[in-house]
Amino acid sequence: MARPARSVIEPICRELAIAPSSYHEHAARKADPTRRPARARRDDELKDEIKRVYEASSKLCGTRKVWHQMRREGIQVAKCTVERLMRAMGLAGIRRGRKTVTTISNPKTPCPQDKVNRAFRVSRPNALWVVDFTYVHTWSGFVYVAFVIDAYARRIVGWKVSTSATAGFVLDALEQAIHARRPSPEDGLIHHSDRGVQYLTMN
Repeated sequence: MARPARSVIEPICRELAIAPSSYHEHAARKADPTRRPARARRDDELKDEIKRVYEASSKLCGTRKVWHQMRREGIQVAKCTVERLMRAMGLAGIRRGRKTVTTISNPKTPCPQDKVNRAFRVSRPNALWVVDFTYVHTWSGFVYVAFVIDAYARRIVGWKVSTSATAGFVLDALEQAIHARRPSPEDGLIHHSDRGVQYLTMN
């Protein structure tokens, strides 16, 4: 294929803030792969080996196991390089273990009417508090974190950390928010949560 004329390339490079020399070098490397940097050529070789090991494991092995297998086969490569290339190739191993679920619904538990209807914008503080909880991984395992957010300022006004997801745990976060903000009955405060049993139990 004929190369584009310089008179066409230079205006395009100016618009894209790319030096014309960079474009010409890229085109030359594409036409002649031997001109590519040594690291890029090495990455291509390693990608082939990574793909082979990964597929031989029925696509189950993650970075660590792929790296160990390559080392056993005498392929000298750093673990961080395997991580970088697997990420670039979109390869990931199967994570074993039980998935942590936070929202547990119970059809038998009465559910209050939704007074928000996805309208989370309010004109003043203490009009709407949105509550939820999630889990966070730590060095010793994972813990649950409950929080209360004032929808007016999108600010956390109460929170609690626990190793168990109970109604008392989320109630502690709410009590902290009440103590900090001291809403009055005149505020007409709405407490909005999902359908998890922890929140339905405390309603």
